[in-house]
Amino acid sequence: MFEVKLMKEITDIAKAHDIEPEALMAVVEVESNGRLGAKINGRMEPLIRFEGHYFYRLLSNSKRNKAVVRGLAHSRAGRVKNPLRQASRWKLLKRAEAIDRVAALSSCSWGCGQVMGSHWRWLGYGNIDALVFEARDGAAGQIRLMMRYIKKARLISKLQNHDWAGFARAYNGPAYARYKYHTKMRNAYLKFLRLKRKPDLSSPVLKRNQIQMLRFGSRGYGVRQLQKDLSSLGLTLRIDGDFGPATEVTLKRFQLENHLQADGIFGPKTLEMLRRKLPVAA
Repeated sequence: MFEVKLMKEITDIAKAHDIEPEALMAVVEVESNGRLGAKINGRMEPLIRFEGHYFYRLLSNSKRNKAVVRGLAHSRAGRVKNPLRQASRWKLLKRAEAIDRVAALSSCSWGCGQVMGSHWRWLGYGNIDALVFEARDGAAGQIRLMMRYIKKARLISKLQNHDWAGFARAYNGPAYARYKYHTKMRNAYLKFLRLKRKPDLSSPVLKRNQIQMLRFGSRGYGVRQLQKDLSSLGLTLRIDGDFGPATEVTLKRFQLENHLQADGIFGPKTLEMLRRKLPVAA
């Protein structure tokens, strides 16, 4: 699960492009597999993958021969293996930069969107350094880079319409179905949507002063505690941990009696009023 700060950044980027935030969160989660960086020499860096066949094509003949001899370039994809550890991949990149810096940076895929550096001109960057700077500008920079690719590839409408298969086909290639990218994105989207609509208040260690919002459809310890508190005030209510119609009606009654907005949502103002009304022992 993403941190609150990152979710806000994704939300801001999504809204700027008229995309549902949960749809963009789904793409980020699936493409990054939940990992958006690695610590390299004391600094968090984006995940990279060096493509030796790109490097081969981008080099002049003299430099190409040198790169091939050093195992950094090959005419066929996949022949230059990427180390498992990101630290080793960055070292591989440094070795390639020693032969040709621009070609090396252009031969890497950058960040959670796995955007190839060679797209820098197509994506509207002034040079490869501008693209790399964006990718290295934290998780938000990686997502901005990915979003720029999505926009340029005309895939925004796919996300707006929740066309996961269409998006995955264009973004991940013809083998998308084999790896179930479309299914993973759809499931991730539904997960983020559920989190938005129904906060997770099922933890038995949740304290009353931590509850921020309960509404119709909520379940768990938080609801059970609310029902107990309302019952202690003399309001007849079944204590079952299920925020159904009876709990909603009872909560609205409490709100009306205490001059609160009777919206049936247990938020901070209702919580504060409930605290005032409860016996000291509660």
